[in-house]
Amino acid sequence: MRRTLRAAALALSLAAPLAAGCGVLDDASPAHGPSSGTRAAGPLDNPDGTKPGLAPLTTDADRAAARRLVEALPVKGRGARTGYDRDEFGYAWMDTADGVPLARNGCDTRNDLLRRDGQDVRFRSGSDCVVVAMTLHDPYTGKDIAWKKAEAADVQVDHVVPLSYSWQMGASRWPERTREQLANDPLNLLPVDGATNGRKGDSGPASWLPPHKAVRCAYAVRFAQVAKKYRLAVTAADRRTMLAQCGG
Repeated sequence: MRRTLRAAALALSLAAPLAAGCGVLDDASPAHGPSSGTRAAGPLDNPDGTKPGLAPLTTDADRAAARRLVEALPVKGRGARTGYDRDEFGYAWMDTADGVPLARNGCDTRNDLLRRDGQDVRFRSGSDCVVVAMTLHDPYTGKDIAWKKAEAADVQVDHVVPLSYSWQMGASRWPERTREQLANDPLNLLPVDGATNGRKGDSGPASWLPPHKAVRCAYAVRFAQVAKKYRLAVTAADRRTMLAQCGG
């Protein structure tokens, strides 16, 4: 009888990971993180950007707090793009941008963000860094994306405040170290649908907002959080648009 009970318990323990979606891909090892469920955090509850995703703001109190944050941003015109180059912000996805969360943890910024926001994450065999498959709940479209590294461009990591935008709003005068921080700060980074991110380009909120309307106030908050942290102004049109998303 005891043998029968032990055998049944063993069978259940082996079946549980598969039921949770933690099976092993041919070229991957199982994730060490969460495997299912919506985990997105609202931006007001995620001031350092280390929690996953971007959840909508739904309460009157949160939307009022969002408006206060946006209203406090300084305003100025967008300057020239002259001299802008991605390399001015360091090489892409560097792990050595000291002064931001997740720096120097042995994993590049892109994979850090895929691990942060992905569900049912699979790693390359022998690695706890390189993500080769996951499910992403895309905040910009509200859709789930089943992603594999073989189709890498299907998911891109968006700079919420685009690097070119920041350059035109004053980052051209920053020390290189500060630009590297902005480019690799989890607060300014969201894995999203690649095609949607491509349409955004280097637009500010007045020119582009997420197609998923429910998340637009949260997006405005995240944009404002980054601008505040790095002491960036926004254009008058961008601030008006951001306020309008939160009922202002």
